[in-house]
Amino acid sequence: MENLKNNCVVGDVIDTVPANVLQVQYSGTAVNFGNELTPQSTSTEPTLNWPKEDGAMYTVVMVDPDAPSRQRPTAAEWLHWLVINIQGNAKEEIIQYNGPTPPKGTGLHRYVLLVFKQNKRLQMDEKDNKAMKKRANFHIKQFAQKHNLGDAIAANFFQAQNK
Repeated sequence: MENLKNNCVVGDVIDTVPANVLQVQYSGTAVNFGNELTPQSTSTEPTLNWPKEDGAMYTVVMVDPDAPSRQRPTAAEWLHWLVINIQGNAKEEIIQYNGPTPPKGTGLHRYVLLVFKQNKRLQMDEKDNKAMKKRANFHIKQFAQKHNLGDAIAANFFQAQNK
């Protein structure tokens, strides 16, 4: 969890270190707080696990705060995935999973996966949907504030690049 601070995920993406580890698996490869994975190995939706409360609803989001590069993040945060109202096997996928596609030669990108506990069922309006479908310049802090999500309860991240 310390790597969230060491790699500036805390600060750039979230304000505090979440209490729980978000377990993320891509075809048997575990995400481990900044390990490097290839875009090819992360092209399909991962399996996620985190401590859940009975009856609670959750939001999962994946962003790239380094789009198009860590030196020039003019499209940050790039929204790779957004799922809301997760409860048991039920969920609403607002933005379909889109694996990492860092531009060639832009170095390592951080791909941050977060879980938020919802206070109530979320409703996305047309304006939200239209803005999010562009994927660029999404801001998880603003989204969390708008929907009263509070701080993330679980997190993890990996890095990937296109050499």
